[in-house]
Amino acid sequence: MKNDEWLTPPEILRALGRFDLDPCAPVGRPWPTAERHYTETDDGLAQAWTGRVWCNPPFGREAVKWLRRCAEHGDAIALVPARTETAMFYETVWGVADAVCFLRGRPHFHYVDGRRAPFNSGAPIALIAYGHDNAAVLRTCGLGMTLVCSNAY
Repeated sequence: MKNDEWLTPPEILRALGRFDLDPCAPVGRPWPTAERHYTETDDGLAQAWTGRVWCNPPFGREAVKWLRRCAEHGDAIALVPARTETAMFYETVWGVADAVCFLRGRPHFHYVDGRRAPFNSGAPIALIAYGHDNAAVLRTCGLGMTLVCSNAY
């Protein structure tokens, strides 16, 4: 997609409920993703995280750092490519997360001005829940098929 700033489709955010913090939000955004936002200029990885966290990190090699932080925080939902065989998934999802929701279809993300991209994400997408309450949200959100991970119960 040649761009690291993509907005989560608002229908996904609505289905997941209210978040307290988005630590990797785009600088410009036509709708809020959480009550508080850290942008690239704030370096959300270096900031304190409190409350329920929404995390749509840049896809690529940096995503593992964000998932590590989500796991450490323990109260987050992250949106990442569903590359289940990767080292990132084995380190930060399998045996670590409380649930994984594989989205139905490939969503169309939005440009930072709010326009829907004419093309889909190009990869299957997963929502990763850290924390039992977030796992419960994924089970009932209606966005796809949710797998409760072995450490959840």
